[in-house]
Amino acid sequence: MKEENKRRGGKGGRNPKIDPSIHRHVFRLTEKENAKLLSLYESSGMHNKAKFIISLLFGKEVKTIKIDKGTVDFYMRLTTLHSQFRSVGVNYNQVVKLLYRNFSEKKAAAYLYKLEKQTAEFAALCQKIILIVQEFEEKHFKNHP
Repeated sequence: MKEENKRRGGKGGRNPKIDPSIHRHVFRLTEKENAKLLSLYESSGMHNKAKFIISLLFGKEVKTIKIDKGTVDFYMRLTTLHSQFRSVGVNYNQVVKLLYRNFSEKKAAAYLYKLEKQTAEFAALCQKIILIVQEFEEKHFKNHP
């Protein structure tokens, strides 16, 4: 067993880094400076404070993300509304199939006419929602590509 370990040459553990970070620098901040640094760090969305400070020192691009609770809420409600639209579409197809299967052609056509009126109102509502979403996007996302 000892001979097997000698043959492998002790190759256990992590592979060494090509360019390890071995130099350490310490600096002190006032309360105000520290608060500003932490605020910038939190808004950057980075998960490593050391890498964040390095990116600031060497002028690398730091992305800041501002999360607006109202925008997130709007997006979640819009997602829910979209799923409801899809379920209405599925139900619509099922209703049409049931009409032609369970009623005479004349009666099914009469019910289908009523369904078409409701569908036209539904489509008008959908157009209003699309306009509201476009206005929202123009207002809140005009600075983003």
